[in-house]
Amino acid sequence: MVSVNRVFAAQLAGLPVFGPDGESIGKVRDLVVGLRADRQPPRVLGLVLELATRRRIFVPMLRVTSIDPNAVTLATGSVNLRQFHQRANEVLVVGELLDARVTLASGAAAVLVDAAMEPSRTRDWRMTRVAVRERTGRLGRRGPVVVLRWEEIAGPSATQLADQPQGAQHLVAVFEGMRAADVALALHDLPAKRRYEVAEALDDERLADVIEEMAEDDQKDVIAHLDDERAADILEAMNPDDAADLLAELPEREKERLLELMEPAESAPVRRLLAYSFDTAGGLMTPEPVVLSPDATVAEALAHVRNPDLTPALASMVFVCRAPTATPTGRYLGCVHIQRLLREPPSDLVAGVLDTDLATLSPNASLPDVARYFATYNLVCGPVVDESDHLLGAVTVDDVLDHLLPDNWRETGLTHA
Repeated sequence: MVSVNRVFAAQLAGLPVFGPDGESIGKVRDLVVGLRADRQPPRVLGLVLELATRRRIFVPMLRVTSIDPNAVTLATGSVNLRQFHQRANEVLVVGELLDARVTLASGAAAVLVDAAMEPSRTRDWRMTRVAVRERTGRLGRRGPVVVLRWEEIAGPSATQLADQPQGAQHLVAVFEGMRAADVALALHDLPAKRRYEVAEALDDERLADVIEEMAEDDQKDVIAHLDDERAADILEAMNPDDAADLLAELPEREKERLLELMEPAESAPVRRLLAYSFDTAGGLMTPEPVVLSPDATVAEALAHVRNPDLTPALASMVFVCRAPTATPTGRYLGCVHIQRLLREPPSDLVAGVLDTDLATLSPNASLPDVARYFATYNLVCGPVVDESDHLLGAVTVDDVLDHLLPDNWRETGLTHA
């Protein structure tokens, strides 16, 4: 028995989903409806769930036994784990309906900010209510949000959604608490038009984080849609190794044009990375690991690795070099593992706790050699040092895995055993 009689899409998105025995299934990411040619409320076909493996699947509404304010419960039976693919005439409520422009029965223009579904006597769910914000005056000022019956708006039809421009304010709000990797997967599942609208609405830092998690084709698609100035700003906000990977896939003229538009301080490390093949340690490395001089204290080292912008892999190791400490550095002296830092007095110098025996990677080391290096030494981060003992950067295990997995791994997710 369903616990509530009216459920708004924006409230449903993100709710955890459980099986009949309380086992965790995943989270609700969207609702799928079939729009009608007349003004009758569309039927809700099912939910798009995101599993813990990031795979998105479709669950028919008939499988839903209860919807509470804090969770959704499914009926007994197996769940079809096939990747969700949107069919013709199907519309994603969160992904495509929110922010759509509609016309009210009065003729006034409005924006659809939310939609609510209700169960019918036949156990079907219908999208019966919409929350809209009327736009008034010549400047299109925003009025209050009102809840209307579906029949009180004209459209939208699937064709209108495909053709008309939409804002992305409410969709961006839904993405607010999601990890960048999950947002990237959600954008992959949206029509190109909506993907572009969301990209335009996200700020540079957030969009850069999302693009770093996208599949290669989606990265190139979004960057190509942006104007050159904004594309250059996004590349500046990305990690240099991710920016280099993306630029390496672009035509030479386009790559050089974007590099020229970037600030010299931002483009210089990217250009250095582009000098190496993508499947070598030099092409995999980040030029911005934690680098300190030998007279730095353990307390200073711990303060650096606490930086929330560092990935866990980069935060696992501090590299110690003679000045200059920006890559390419002065003479490389060794590294300090974070476990060692945690065991030493804060006032001690890092020079006294160096690991000088750990082998280093050559920038020309192949991808299989880098993988063997990580397996041999049980590391998640390793130094890349040139023939003159200058630290060039660090390779992290996530970059190694990214290049060892199939090209489409971000799209396919993982399968259950």
